[in-house]
Amino acid sequence: MKISIIIPVFNEAENLKELLPLFQNGNHTSLIEVIIVDGGSTDATEEVVKATGLILTESAIKSRAVQMNLGAKMATGDILYFVHADVRVLPSFYEDIMSSLNEGFQAGCFAYNFDSSDKMLRINSWFTQFDGLLSGGGDQTLFIRKNVFWELGGFDEKFCLMEDFELVRRIKKKYGLKVIPKRILVSARKYENNSWLRVQIANLIVFGLFFLDHPPTKLKALYSRLLK
Repeated sequence: MKISIIIPVFNEAENLKELLPLFQNGNHTSLIEVIIVDGGSTDATEEVVKATGLILTESAIKSRAVQMNLGAKMATGDILYFVHADVRVLPSFYEDIMSSLNEGFQAGCFAYNFDSSDKMLRINSWFTQFDGLLSGGGDQTLFIRKNVFWELGGFDEKFCLMEDFELVRRIKKKYGLKVIPKRILVSARKYENNSWLRVQIANLIVFGLFFLDHPPTKLKALYSRLLK
């Protein structure tokens, strides 16, 4: 069974230099395809991707929901795997995903650790092994059967923020979500650029408004004001 890995990017050249080889050096290169969807990068993203020989496509709109839907439309795999550029996947990701699908799940994600030794971030990451109210965010790398993704309508493109949680909410209502307890590695740069407390407060406010169906454009504007 083939997995299409879809990576939405904007000025992520340095992260792509580390991430892309993880998909080219494994045991399942013939069973995966990697699609990088660029939202108009001005750095060396194009050069980095071209050097790998992987698929790069341009999105006319810089929006993760739009970019990921575009990648999904191009995908030839049976499974879609959405990965952020600043995440480092496990060498066993293919087997882990297949195992979850064989259990009967239609979609799932991974737990994660931050690339930081900060104690508070260790606490944050501990909770990602559970299927809770806030599970399934983009950092957890969502995988889903392609037919189920399109049955649900894909990402709602009016969500310029929280598009991952919005889709996962729909997935859970109909199919449930498998959280694989194995841990991928996630960048802590948002916390390093702000502070643990500031990010927690911003997340609390934005998540609360999201669950109250606050307009996505206002959520994004507010989040941009709260965090660097």
